[in-house]
Amino acid sequence: MTSTDSAQTPAKAPAKDPWDLPDVSGLVVGVLGGTGPQGKGLAYRLAKAGQKVIVGSRAAERARDAAEELGHGIEGADNAECARRSDIVIVAVPWEGHAKTLQALRGELAGKLVVDCVNPLGFDRKGAYALKPEEGSAAEQAAALLPDSRVTAAFHHLSAVLLQDPEIDEIDTDVMVLGEARADVEIVQALAGRIPGMRGIFAGRLRNAHQVESLVANLISVNRRYKAHAGLRVTDV
Repeated sequence: MTSTDSAQTPAKAPAKDPWDLPDVSGLVVGVLGGTGPQGKGLAYRLAKAGQKVIVGSRAAERARDAAEELGHGIEGADNAECARRSDIVIVAVPWEGHAKTLQALRGELAGKLVVDCVNPLGFDRKGAYALKPEEGSAAEQAAALLPDSRVTAAFHHLSAVLLQDPEIDEIDTDVMVLGEARADVEIVQALAGRIPGMRGIFAGRLRNAHQVESLVANLISVNRRYKAHAGLRVTDV
């Protein structure tokens, strides 16, 4: 290579710092299924951290009652209004109602950043076990049903008991975040990091969501054996 060739070769841009995450403090977060244990817990923690939060339910009155109970400026609305008014929408509905809920809200969720945290699980006398949806995972089902939304997956491994406990200031856990677009994943990572004690960790594309969702069955077994509220920490990151 001549000196002229070398001079014309563009300098390689420095690698982006993976912990350089966006400011999400001004975004409105909606929680579909915000009257259930996980949804209420997430709404409470995010609102307590200063996020504007709207909890959604099929019945607006039920959502308003939950919002009043949680405090911290949380509002309640029916699912459609919750989706329309939010910048980020967390899906925390029971697996049995997952597809039906998303199909009904396809229009309201168009253009939104959707965070699916639903775990497809079954239960029998031996305990919890993972189910595998036809699409591969709950997150992939959401992506198939919401082609006009930006679907990510996160918040699967959090204890609803810890989330809702006002005596606990920090929750010692990492949040595995999956998605197709780096910018969307980083928004969700930043949102997780708003909750004291948590970090959002990139964990791959949506095709890897099944094993993340399935791991909840293992954590349930851990919790039952050790009378705990186990979470996850990723080492060396």
